[in-house]
Amino acid sequence: MEVFSTYNAIIAASSILILSFFFGEIAKKTNVPSVLMLIVLGLLIQFGVKESNILGEGKNLEQLLLPVLKLLGTVGVIMIVLEAALELKLEKDKYWSIAKALAIALVCLLSSTYVAALILHYTVDGMTMQLAMIYATPLSILSSAIIIPSVNSLEYTKKEFHIYESTFSDILGIMLFYYLLGDMEPDHAGGLLQFSATTILTLVLAFVASYLIIFIFQHIKSHTKLFLLIAVLLLLYAIAKKFHLSSLIIILVFGLVIANMGLFFRGKLGKYLVVEKANQIYEGLHVITLETAFVVRTFFFVIFGITITLSSMLSFNVALISLAIIASIYIIRWVILTIFFGKDTMPQVFIGPRGLITILLFYSIPEEMLVPGFDKGILLFVIIVTSLIMTWALISDNKVRSKIMRQATSNPIETAKWKAPSVTPVVKEKKDGEEE
Repeated sequence: MEVFSTYNAIIAASSILILSFFFGEIAKKTNVPSVLMLIVLGLLIQFGVKESNILGEGKNLEQLLLPVLKLLGTVGVIMIVLEAALELKLEKDKYWSIAKALAIALVCLLSSTYVAALILHYTVDGMTMQLAMIYATPLSILSSAIIIPSVNSLEYTKKEFHIYESTFSDILGIMLFYYLLGDMEPDHAGGLLQFSATTILTLVLAFVASYLIIFIFQHIKSHTKLFLLIAVLLLLYAIAKKFHLSSLIIILVFGLVIANMGLFFRGKLGKYLVVEKANQIYEGLHVITLETAFVVRTFFFVIFGITITLSSMLSFNVALISLAIIASIYIIRWVILTIFFGKDTMPQVFIGPRGLITILLFYSIPEEMLVPGFDKGILLFVIIVTSLIMTWALISDNKVRSKIMRQATSNPIETAKWKAPSVTPVVKEKKDGEEE
């Protein structure tokens, strides 16, 4: 029987998607991230493939799937950032919340990257400080792919903070990674000044492209225009990447513009906006990005599970380095959140999982910059442990809030009869000469 037939591939892909849906439902009830279940599923598939010897001799499963992993990761990042941008409402009463989340994401990212780089520099053979900064950046980026679906049970303000923070962490982290990568290239010139100039140029192009896309697509009558819109965004992302621009900014800006049309289409620009048609594009795009992100995220983490070497996690050196990085992540996070929020840092301080971006950026490191002494088990260790810590924090928070609710319902506020206070009449004294 042919193993890699069309129908077998359909059966396998369909089964993985169905399982992923059920993993999502389990995650809602247990707060265990579905990502962990998908990685475990990938590990089981890897074990089954090796035991059955389906591939035959001399074929490496990781080499076969690595190009697919990179493609899925890139599309996944675009969909996740677009999905998050569509949720960001730029209203006046939220400006302070957005600014605070941006500041926390930036400070946490830079601090965690520097400390993790120091750890790698002194513990991994052949790791210079420059290379250590590149390796540390993916380990310092929050995973919006894990956080956004996991924080639905939190109170609204905390949920909103985590959506903003994880989204900004993704974008800033990717920008920092490619800036550091470019800084290592021999023909690189300009440094921070050139990076700032390309970022500003990208922002200008992003706004121009966003307005043009909305103006054009609101007049397209075809029912298939939404996937055409996705294709245009992917094309813009890839072209911008070829010119070494911060291409993820294009996706973010487009999502913000279409999600906040009342803010961006004012005055004369408002005349060219067909509100009903533009709202239809927004609603359709919201559904498509949600569904596409689910599919891409599913296959990405399953394939990652298939390609990893679980035995690397059992190394004492890997565990020691990973635990040092994890400890630094939460210490830095606790200090910064305490500065911004005071004592109200639970469970936010423990919601800092690493995931899709971490893996994608690691596989984006050029071959000439790979350090043989760095074990990929560190990635897996950090991803799994930070996800488990988040799970524990969310479960604990739910228990505390459930206990408070039970106490509130079992001990209702006592009532007492209200009695009007008595009023003593004031007798006005009669002055001399006054009549009765």
